[in-house]
Amino acid sequence: MEWFSSSAYWLGRLVFQRSLAAVYVVAFTAAALQFRALIGERGMLPVPEFVRRVPFRAAPSLFQLRYSDRLFAVCAWAGALLAAAVVAGAADAVPLWAAMGLWAVLWALYLSIVNVGQTWYGFGWESLLLETGFLAVFLGNDEVAPPVVLLWLLRWVLFRVEFGAGLIKMRGDACWRDLTCLYYHHETQPMPGPLSWFFHHLPKPVHRVEVAANHFVQLVVPVALFTPQPVASVAASLIICTQLWLVLSGNFAWLNWLTIVLAASALDGSLVATPPSLPSPALWYRIVVLIVAALILALSYRPARNLLSRGQRMNTTYEPLHLVNSYGAFGSVTRIRHEVVIEGTADAHITESTVWREYEFHGKPGDVRRLPRQFAPYHLRLDWLLWFLALSPSYGYSWFSAFVERLLDHDRDTLRLVRHNPFPDAPPVFIRARVWRYRFTTWHELRTTGAWWHREAPREFLPPTTLR
Repeated sequence: MEWFSSSAYWLGRLVFQRSLAAVYVVAFTAAALQFRALIGERGMLPVPEFVRRVPFRAAPSLFQLRYSDRLFAVCAWAGALLAAAVVAGAADAVPLWAAMGLWAVLWALYLSIVNVGQTWYGFGWESLLLETGFLAVFLGNDEVAPPVVLLWLLRWVLFRVEFGAGLIKMRGDACWRDLTCLYYHHETQPMPGPLSWFFHHLPKPVHRVEVAANHFVQLVVPVALFTPQPVASVAASLIICTQLWLVLSGNFAWLNWLTIVLAASALDGSLVATPPSLPSPALWYRIVVLIVAALILALSYRPARNLLSRGQRMNTTYEPLHLVNSYGAFGSVTRIRHEVVIEGTADAHITESTVWREYEFHGKPGDVRRLPRQFAPYHLRLDWLLWFLALSPSYGYSWFSAFVERLLDHDRDTLRLVRHNPFPDAPPVFIRARVWRYRFTTWHELRTTGAWWHREAPREFLPPTTLR
């Protein structure tokens, strides 16, 4: 049934599925390595406390039925191993129904994690992975040609990601409209990468061209995704190039990589290789796909209305399964970078001569001489939340005091999230936090001091605090 499926997209499906499985590997691995300190039984926001107050229907999850740190670890590592097997081709080596089962297990396991993850999992790319992963369940394997309706739904997801991000910028900060936002963004973004310093120091006319190109790719190019080939492939390629530019300039977990994966599904493989002759799908499969497509189209009403609304909301989930969501990023851009710097002391009494030693984190700026590192697509959840905390203390109401308490208690799992613990042998007696103003150094300052950052004007965020 040519109207239902097309072998021309076999290569796009292959790249999409293997790449999506690779993103799943990263997501499950990040969950496995960080959960104990964040949401574990002794974590800052424990899952057992969350499920006691939130019903299953509001946050469906395996962990609503039973939770233990061991069970969570088993699920997270099992998800990573299963995703790695799919990367290696496991879903193409089994019957169609079994392949759908593999993808369904990946989606259900990650949904279970996100729905109990609370603020640590409140990022748009979590919902994007779940929405994309749900559609992947029904995309088929080497036994059938890719169903065209599913490919169009993947383009609909990509359209909302890009077009939504473009609209939120034009409706938001004036610097997007006057093309000046990148005068600041490379410096003030949540987690700069190793090239961000160099991007920041590009000439201002180049920054204006960057913003103008971004508007074109996010507001014009997505419309071309729904045009005939090869125009749709050209549009997808432009989106991929833009996302790679963002990968080079910052650390946005797997957001950019997942957007690239979605764009790959729109590429016409027949333009580069002769597609194989794949059989028509069975009747049961066609029925399932059409039912799913009807469901997604019905649920798309609210995200579509959100795109047209003057009160457009970013990164909004409309139902607990995260099937169809709204996306967007950086509707406003901060002009000044502030960082919460956490320090401890072993002194039993605070005096003017007290020596304070800093905790260093993996991704967030701290030591001014340390060049920012590349971590994406890996997601450093604590580092991201500390960036939000510097914007407003309200972002830390649910977890920051618990974090400080665990530092004072020398909690092993919490300290694993820290790059450098200045108290390796015994916990500090006091912890304090100050907010510093950070900026990238100039070329001259870098040559003379070797520092990538300059910081100044500290102010108190948390006064000296002790368990006593």
